[in-house]
Amino acid sequence: MRFCFYIILLLFVSSLGYSQNDNSYKVMFYNVENLFDTYDDTLINDEEFLPEGDRFWSTYKYYDKIKNIYKVIVAVGEWNPPAIIGLCEIENKKVLSDLVNNTPLVKFDYQIIHKDSPDRRGIDVGLLYLEELFKPLRYETIPIHFPDNPDSKTRDILYVQGIANKTDTLNIFVNHWPSRWGGQLESESRRVFVASILKSKVDSIFQINPESNIIVTGDFNDYPDNKSISEILHARQEFESIENGQLYNLSAHLFNTKNIGSHKYQGEWGVLDQFMVSGSLLQKNNKITTSLDDIHIFNADFLLEPDEGYYGFEPKRTFIGYKYNGGFSDHLPTYLILNFNK
Repeated sequence: MRFCFYIILLLFVSSLGYSQNDNSYKVMFYNVENLFDTYDDTLINDEEFLPEGDRFWSTYKYYDKIKNIYKVIVAVGEWNPPAIIGLCEIENKKVLSDLVNNTPLVKFDYQIIHKDSPDRRGIDVGLLYLEELFKPLRYETIPIHFPDNPDSKTRDILYVQGIANKTDTLNIFVNHWPSRWGGQLESESRRVFVASILKSKVDSIFQINPESNIIVTGDFNDYPDNKSISEILHARQEFESIENGQLYNLSAHLFNTKNIGSHKYQGEWGVLDQFMVSGSLLQKNNKITTSLDDIHIFNADFLLEPDEGYYGFEPKRTFIGYKYNGGFSDHLPTYLILNFNK
């Protein structure tokens, strides 16, 4: 039944333009898992996702993937698409352009913020936004240079500052931290270092104005209790007393209270994909607000399939090993509702 509802919803929304809601809108993050085009970029290691590559990545498969991501975005938005969308595991600006211009998303006129990262596979982070609801003032990519290994490359952090819903300034950080390849403990120092870079940038904003509105989102390849997030970034999980100039991990609260995760590993759900917000956004008298009830992981039935190796369900991904599965991603999207007091 839920799948039929979303199909009907997709058809309905595709026939409409955008209708603004002055009181609230959604900010979404989604790790789309290897969104590569079919062209060979000689500057990166994209051979696996070429027509002659190991995955026989054809034009059909590419556009099927684009179509699936479009379906997810519209389903998350329900009657209105998300105003702001952070994405990771995208190869380049072209794939974002195809997503917003070669699917029914073209009706909404999403704008793109993207810059190529030095990641060896060429996967980047990016931001989509609706001009009517978010007006960028400035953006930059924050490069990561590991002092103990200068030749090691990873994704930049994308920082965007803008005016949200003609109400107040909003600072957004989109992240995709180094993977756990080689083991969690063996790779932890890399994520700890990235956390320190992000922490420095966040603190510089708080130093100018402790009441700054900040959203930190992304795939952190660490869980809320891991050192990088709990100790270095110092994203709090206690909400009894909210202070300005601090970050609070809403995704940790969602997982701790409802046991809802965005990613499944060896049969266990967890939250690698997270939203953290500044204390000001949790203050009821602020111009822009959110709450513990406004954080969500979108786990609609059509995004899941039976977990054959363990139990229950898992995200329906594009490939199972090297077998084409025609799914969406190995992560579930997460989103945050922002409320506006004009």
